[in-house]
Amino acid sequence: MSKLRDIRYVRLGTRDVESAAQYAVRILGLQETGRIGNPKTGQAVYFRSDQRHHSLVYFEGDPNEQIIAFEVVDRGVLKAILSQVQATGMATHVGSRDECALRNVTAMIAIRDPSGNRIELVVPASDSDGTFAPPRPAGIDRFAGVGLRSLDPVRDEAFWTGELGARVSDRIGVAPLLRLDDTHHRIALTPSTHCGIRHITYQVQTFDDVMRALYFLRENGVRVIFGPGRDPTSSAIFIYFAGPDGMVFGYLTPHKLIANESSHRPRQFPVAPRSLCMWGSRTDMAEFSP
Repeated sequence: MSKLRDIRYVRLGTRDVESAAQYAVRILGLQETGRIGNPKTGQAVYFRSDQRHHSLVYFEGDPNEQIIAFEVVDRGVLKAILSQVQATGMATHVGSRDECALRNVTAMIAIRDPSGNRIELVVPASDSDGTFAPPRPAGIDRFAGVGLRSLDPVRDEAFWTGELGARVSDRIGVAPLLRLDDTHHRIALTPSTHCGIRHITYQVQTFDDVMRALYFLRENGVRVIFGPGRDPTSSAIFIYFAGPDGMVFGYLTPHKLIANESSHRPRQFPVAPRSLCMWGSRTDMAEFSP
């Protein structure tokens, strides 16, 4: 069983907070929910995509500063993970009261996976009672997942499935697709020469939402990187597009579910374009080369 209940948020550094914030609202369709700091001392801007307090934060800083946070059930689980990770000799950081307050969590530990990706494991505080109020009808109803760059996917898979309890749904070459619950995958570990978040995806409700996004992005001069297409592993229909600071964002329809944990066996897909899109959509962008 996964020790991680959900992806909670991502925190992204940027040199231009205002431009990134405008993109998050006007292009992505997220709801801005608050700001801290000021232009002189540095700002952070928070955005919602569903009922949770926030799923994305842009903060003044180096664009290479990228953090992904995962929700755990309670402090007992968090303490157990901390002990297990420390036993391996991995460096850990226990969040201060101020750090937790900035994240709307009651407890937090920060670690890095073996490739150096920054991870926060958190116990959330209460979410807002307000409903998600999107600034445009993008159809977003969930923070879907992330792609993480990995220097060694085989080694990193052992960490994610061992220390953190994720499960492998399928593999494309050596790249595992990891699930936390019955959703086909929430994390993809992709081979790279450096660490970092490769892409961030939001779930939309229907195929129509994906196609509306295609025309909306074109009309607003946003470069479409990949799609529309259909993922052969999860069956989700997707579109990926360029965001601030080289980040890639995507919309996708709901993944298929893996309801029977005991009977599921990961499938092996070859490193080939057809493993990324069953319709034949292709991209020459390095972000999505198999």
